[in-house]
Amino acid sequence: MSEPPNLQYPIGKCEHPETLTTEERSIAIDILAALPQQLATAIDGLNDAQLNTPYRPDGWTIRQLVHHIADSDLTAYSWMRLSLTEDWPTVFDYNPASLAELPDSALSPFISLQLLECLHQRWVTTLRAIPESDWATRGYIHPESGRCTLEQTLAMYAWHSRHHLAHILNYRNTTKPAPPQANLARLVY
Repeated sequence: MSEPPNLQYPIGKCEHPETLTTEERSIAIDILAALPQQLATAIDGLNDAQLNTPYRPDGWTIRQLVHHIADSDLTAYSWMRLSLTEDWPTVFDYNPASLAELPDSALSPFISLQLLECLHQRWVTTLRAIPESDWATRGYIHPESGRCTLEQTLAMYAWHSRHHLAHILNYRNTTKPAPPQANLARLVY
C-alpha cells in the first residue's frame, strides 16, 4: 500500500545545492521555461469554487497559489537581473502571505498565467545567456539568507516551480474534475 502524498512538500523540501553542473542548470532552466504552460494545463477547467478551494488544509487556495507563483517569480527575476548588473546588491525581502491577501489575489488566475508567460520568456532568455563563469560568482545579498549565487537562486526557483505545480496536481488528483465549460476567465484583462 502506498503512502498518501505529503500535501505540504509533495516533492520534498528544497535541498539548496551550493553548485550545479551545466546539465543541472540546463534542466532547471527548462523547468522554468515549461512552467507557464504546465500551470495553465493544471488549472484548465477548474471552476471558481475549485479555484477558491485550498489545495491542502490550512493552505492557500488554488487561485492564491497561482498568483503567489507570479509574485515570487517576478521577485526572483528582478533579483537575478540586479545580480547581473550590480556587484552583489542587497535585495528586499517580502511577505508572500501578505501579498496573497491583497485585492488582486481575487482576480482570475489566468491574469497571472499571462504574466508568467511573458516573464518566463524574458527570464529564460536571460538565464540561457549567462556566461558559465558568472553562475557561481555573481549573486545578491538577501536580508535573511545572506549571499545567494545565481545558480543557487536558479535551483531554488526550479524547485519552487515543481513544488507548487505538484500542489495543484495533487489537488486535481484528489477532487472530481470540474464539468466541461468554456473558461471565459482566460479572456479577462
